[in-house]
Amino acid sequence: MSLVLDPAAQDLLFREARTANTFTDEPVSEEQVQAIYDLVKYGPTAFNQTPLRITLVRSPEARERLLPHMAEGNRAKTATAPLVAILAADNEFHEELPALFPAFPAAKDAFFAERTVRERSAAMNSALQAAYFIVGVRAAGLAAGPMTGFDFEGVRKEFLDDDHTPLMIVNIGKPGPDASYPRSPRLAYEDVVTTV
Repeated sequence: MSLVLDPAAQDLLFREARTANTFTDEPVSEEQVQAIYDLVKYGPTAFNQTPLRITLVRSPEARERLLPHMAEGNRAKTATAPLVAILAADNEFHEELPALFPAFPAAKDAFFAERTVRERSAAMNSALQAAYFIVGVRAAGLAAGPMTGFDFEGVRKEFLDDDHTPLMIVNIGKPGPDASYPRSPRLAYEDVVTTV
């Protein structure tokens, strides 16, 4: 059985998509980011929770505050990317559940009254949303450079608060020259899938 999604779209989103390490200076507009979010917000999560929070680093001042927290190998590309997004998990996401999950408004208190439970759920579901976000960036014809090489606590203190946990930082833009490394191998189907 073949996939329903057009092969060109499959290539755009997966097969030809690469992590970008260099970018052109073409800006990424607010309209592009809005369109990305308006698409990826439909990605499924548990209880329709939406713990992902996105901080767009646009101003030169904010970029200068971010760069010291980046691992040395990630600083130059973060300094020159047209747009940088800090993706974080909101550990108080449950406050929105009565509106987001009207089928069971009591889920907020029935399942997520304890902070440790919320943190686990926020981490898993915001990671799902982060993956959707990266695919959405690709759907917009842009490249994403997701990174976890940074000082998580430093970024949290500089840009977030105690209720938010950084997940990753994503450089976004049109890929520049020699933007990607050669494609790395992938595991085969039979190495990943077990039927019981």
